[in-house]
Amino acid sequence: MTNHVITAPEQPTVPVLGQSGLFPVRRIFCVGRNYAEHAAEMGNEVDREAPFYFTKSAHALVASGSAVPYPPGTQDFHHEMELVVALKAPLFRATPEVAMAAVYGYASGLDMTRRDLQAAAKDKRRPWDTGKDFENAAVITALTPAQDWTPGDQPITLSVNGAPRQAGKISDMVWPVPEILCHLSTLYHLQPGDLIYTGTPAGVGAVVAGDQIRGEIAGLETVSLTLSAAE
Repeated sequence: MTNHVITAPEQPTVPVLGQSGLFPVRRIFCVGRNYAEHAAEMGNEVDREAPFYFTKSAHALVASGSAVPYPPGTQDFHHEMELVVALKAPLFRATPEVAMAAVYGYASGLDMTRRDLQAAAKDKRRPWDTGKDFENAAVITALTPAQDWTPGDQPITLSVNGAPRQAGKISDMVWPVPEILCHLSTLYHLQPGDLIYTGTPAGVGAVVAGDQIRGEIAGLETVSLTLSAAE
């Protein structure tokens, strides 16, 4: 047993449908501006030369169905509904066929965002970390194994307190899953346990304490989150 000088943090994990074993999470990559209408609503243009990315800590994960406090440091907390891809094999400079063979499964996820902190960082040309990477910022459902689901033109939607907010299709992605994995694998040695949040359709918006968020991708588990009062 390793002799740690402090208590070692627990390994973040995600459940898998139909299995008792857990999927251990290594890293979280997120694709920015991967739906053209979302980019437009944020006042941005899509970079069609290549996708771009930001990251979240694996310890930002929180299970779907959780109730979490409204986060500190923000007055403008936003939902972003996303398809999540989980890897089971290493990838480096992969072809589309090799990339898709490395996918373990898929999940519905929420990329929660402190939008005011992100906007302030953008204005000062600083990193987005405080806006994107914080406790409970990466909500995820159980994984559906890849043999049971394939990304196509499935609807992706989100509602808050039952009122529709976001709607699109997986096929609306500027960069579909194979292209994301191929490109990302030119920048990193991707490894088993890596998650990729693949971007959000238009309709992002603020949520407040007491709100109930519900997101759906046809064929995958429904993601939900309830916001409680700030700590």
